[in-house]
Amino acid sequence: MVYLLYGTKDFQINEEIKKITKNQDKMNISKYDLNNDLLKDALEDAKTISLFNEDKTIIIDNANMFTASTSKDSDLIEEYLNHINPSATLIFIAHTDKLDARKKITKLIKKVGQVKEYNDDINPANLVKKLLKDYNIAPQTINLFLNRVGHNPLIIQNEINKIKIYKDQDKNIKDEDILNLTTKIIEIDIFKLIDYIVKKDREKALELYYEMLKMNEEPIKIIVILANQFRIMYQSKELLKKGYSEKDIANILKIHPYRVKLAIQNSRQYTSQTLLKYLNNLADIDIGIKTGTINKNLALELFILK
Repeated sequence: MVYLLYGTKDFQINEEIKKITKNQDKMNISKYDLNNDLLKDALEDAKTISLFNEDKTIIIDNANMFTASTSKDSDLIEEYLNHINPSATLIFIAHTDKLDARKKITKLIKKVGQVKEYNDDINPANLVKKLLKDYNIAPQTINLFLNRVGHNPLIIQNEINKIKIYKDQDKNIKDEDILNLTTKIIEIDIFKLIDYIVKKDREKALELYYEMLKMNEEPIKIIVILANQFRIMYQSKELLKKGYSEKDIANILKIHPYRVKLAIQNSRQYTSQTLLKYLNNLADIDIGIKTGTINKNLALELFILK
């Protein structure tokens, strides 16, 4: 069987792969990434018949030949799709919001295999309920959880797995469990901090900064994350103006699509000039810290009060 799984929702794609391979021996699953590996090697693996007559699964990530990008591998794909090894399951993954329907290999794989799209957003609260379906958890506790860990499905799943391991046979999840067992994602508070800084709400900005320090966040780390976020917001905003999709921007900036989505959402209320101004100010602070002209522990406070 041949599958082509495409879309911008990596969590859903990973869940589909788990379903496809749930009865497969992990020793018989091979993974290739076309950013690093050659397609011909992956297809040779798929063509090879097992000596022990065991079925195997070949996963080929970043299969961009099915998108609008140019590729020299179309002939290799076409040849395999016309001579599929029945004892192999081949899974192509394309991290893109759409395929190039005009390509011969795209038409062919739709004919001989299964093509599935994963572009729909997941409701984070519903995902939490699904993952904790055997547990008792109040709606306000779910909100607390999401406020701490954010809406990235992969992070939600990882944090819930931590809770399940700790709770063991106890099926009641309370607020204190969330506070004690989950890791608060600083990126969520960074957007609040950015908003307070840009709006010159120095009191709230300092209050949030001091809360971060109480959580043992290092001032230098907060400055770096703040600068990175201003940069991503500025670059995403500019690339969006030029007609690039969120997925294209993620590929260009080499970051997860979820980070681009958040950056675009939070950059809408600011002009590019404003974002660039604060990014330059943070660059000056970085130089000041490195040259010893600014105290690293006071640098961010001075930036907020400026």
